[in-house]
Amino acid sequence: MKVLLHACCGPCLLEPYDAVAQDHEVVVAYANPNIHPAPEYRHRFDTLAEYASQAGIEVVELAYDPVQWMRAVAGVEDVPEKRCRACYALRLGMVAREAAVRGFDAIATTLTVSPYQDAQAIADEGRRAAAEAGVEYLDHDFRERYPNATRRSRELGMYRQNYCGCLLSEIEADAQRAERRAERAAAKAVRLAQRADESGSN
Repeated sequence: MKVLLHACCGPCLLEPYDAVAQDHEVVVAYANPNIHPAPEYRHRFDTLAEYASQAGIEVVELAYDPVQWMRAVAGVEDVPEKRCRACYALRLGMVAREAAVRGFDAIATTLTVSPYQDAQAIADEGRRAAAEAGVEYLDHDFRERYPNATRRSRELGMYRQNYCGCLLSEIEADAQRAERRAERAAAKAVRLAQRADESGSN
């Protein structure tokens, strides 16, 4: 089958592409209007495109329209689960329609290589988008390949982002990192206090 494989970034492309390309003819679709800001979008695309060029992989870049993403998640911005599902639906819908226009048989996505994504929601929205466009959806859960994808991307010196893509995910990731730093600092303070007590009692 001819498969249009949605890819979110270079590191996430590595393992899923190899898996799908074992059995199918694959072209990669970069459809990510969620990524903020524009320089981040371009950095991620350039990382993917550089690897794809070296590996002889064809890449199709779909329109980058952040306003389209804002409309897709309107009303669910503050509910991460619903916001992410709406984001999956938007991007997989873009890829499915492109696949139909180009005469592909099916679509797939690299999104499920990440343990931080909702694999079931991705599958639901992928099947829905494919059905609406008249193509098949190849439902692959690539999470077991995440360690290899991480290792390979580091060995290749790929840019590895520290948030999913949208502005809200960046804010949430920053907040989570700050919380972890505070927890570590608090734990360190407790250890130091315990050592001081032990030293004072000797």
